[in-house]
Amino acid sequence: MSDPQPKNIDHRICFVGDSFVQGTSDPLCLGWAGRLIQSAVARGINITHYNLGIRRDTSRDIAARWEAECAARLPADCEQLLVFSFGVNDTSIYEGSLRVPEQESLANCQSILSTATSRYKTLMIGPPPMPDASHNRRVAQLDQQFADIAAGLNVPYLSVFEVLRKDEHWLKEAIANDFAHPRQQGYERLAGLVQDWSEWWFK
Repeated sequence: MSDPQPKNIDHRICFVGDSFVQGTSDPLCLGWAGRLIQSAVARGINITHYNLGIRRDTSRDIAARWEAECAARLPADCEQLLVFSFGVNDTSIYEGSLRVPEQESLANCQSILSTATSRYKTLMIGPPPMPDASHNRRVAQLDQQFADIAAGLNVPYLSVFEVLRKDEHWLKEAIANDFAHPRQQGYERLAGLVQDWSEWWFK
C-alpha cells in the first residue's frame, strides 16, 4: 500500500496502548512505534507522532481515555492516523481473576474500533506473546477474537502473536529482562513486522 498522502502532507499519528506500545525496557527508548516513525522520517515523510502507551493499561483503561487524548493531537486539517495495540494486560491474572473479563475485553475492542474508524484512518496490532504458557493461551484466544472484531469493522489487523512466540530474541530478551518486555532486538523485530505489513501506511 502506498503512502496515504504525498510526503508534504502534515501527517499526525497516535499510537495508543500499553507498555509494549510505550516501548518499556527498550534501551534506545524507541519501542516499535518509534522505530516505524524513525524510518518514515528518514524517507522524507512529514510526520508528527504521539506515543500514548501507558504501562499496565487494559482495554478498559484505553476505552476511557483514547478519544480525548487523540482529539487533542489529531486536528481536522491534518492527515489523521491512529494505531491501537492492547490485550496482554486484560489477560493477566490479578488476585486470582482476570484483570478484565473476556466479554468486557471484546466489548471494549468493538467500541474502541467502531468509534475510531468512523473518525480516523485506523489500524490495530495484536497483543504480543509472553514467556508463560498459560498466559499465552489467553493472549492467543483474545488475539483471534480481536482479529474477528476488526475484520467485521473493516479495520486492518496485524496478528504478531505466533511470529513473536517463535522468535528467539523476543522471548529470550523478555525472560532475561522482566519476564514480560523485550529489549532492543525484540522491538526491532516487531517494528519490522509492521513495516513489512501491506496495510502499513509508510512503505
